[in-house]
Amino acid sequence: MIEKNPGICPMLNASSGTAKNLIEKIKSEIMRNSLVKRDLIWLELTGCSGNIISLLNGSNPDFKFLITNMVNLIYNNSLMAAEGEAALDALVNKTGSDYILAVEGAISTKNNGLYNIIGRWKGEPLTALKAVQLLGDRASHVIAVGACATHGGVSAARPNPAECVSVQSILKRKVIKLPGCPCHPDWFLGTLAHILLYGEPELDDRDRHLLFYSMLIHDRCPRRSYFDNGVFATRLGEKTCMFKLGCRGPVTRIDCPVRQWNSYVNWPIRDDTPCIGCAMFGFPDSMEPFISYDTTRKR
Repeated sequence: MIEKNPGICPMLNASSGTAKNLIEKIKSEIMRNSLVKRDLIWLELTGCSGNIISLLNGSNPDFKFLITNMVNLIYNNSLMAAEGEAALDALVNKTGSDYILAVEGAISTKNNGLYNIIGRWKGEPLTALKAVQLLGDRASHVIAVGACATHGGVSAARPNPAECVSVQSILKRKVIKLPGCPCHPDWFLGTLAHILLYGEPELDDRDRHLLFYSMLIHDRCPRRSYFDNGVFATRLGEKTCMFKLGCRGPVTRIDCPVRQWNSYVNWPIRDDTPCIGCAMFGFPDSMEPFISYDTTRKR
């Protein structure tokens, strides 16, 4: 029997409720004028810019609330009005002050980073590699947003011609990691809210925010009862367990069954698509093939 409302579980309510409470606390502190806005630098490096697009689709709070009330967005090449050296001046000039650094995309290291140049500053190319080295060591907190930033992701997938690596591979300091392809707006905003209110959140042994990455999709999947009873889908569109189609829910730690996507209305499994493990380290190479019609099937 399909579980219609997985949110009734107390553990799930506690997880989703805690994230919501962080945002409500932020709003309350802002209304009381007791929260000091922090500077935020968002670097888009080797990748598809999917994480900043995801963040723009956030709804609790939305992006406008983020940049109006929570932080001063100093730099994001997709969104800022300034361009050219004027934009890079705003970026480089923050290195001597207090700021939080968010990085999406991997870092190209081939030819000393010349495969990813984010602009020119003082007549010289500013590579993604140099920007992370320059800004990462001086930031109060560094947040790797999305799969490419946390472990290389699609940008570092075979054959990896630009020799892309994660943010952590470049910096000799703690990096808060929010894997996902893309990162859910709540995962970033909840982490940022915790930093603004209380400092660094509780992390697991791989530096992921425990609030979002502590549960297995498999344990909270609304189709789990089908798995337990050995009722497996043989093709896409069937409403039973998709484990034998290659679903990566049994190994993927993230709260998609609770949080869902697109303003909390849907997520892949509810839409008859197996989980592809995009929130796990090693994605995509170690999670392929995304669909398989032979998994555990008897010959």
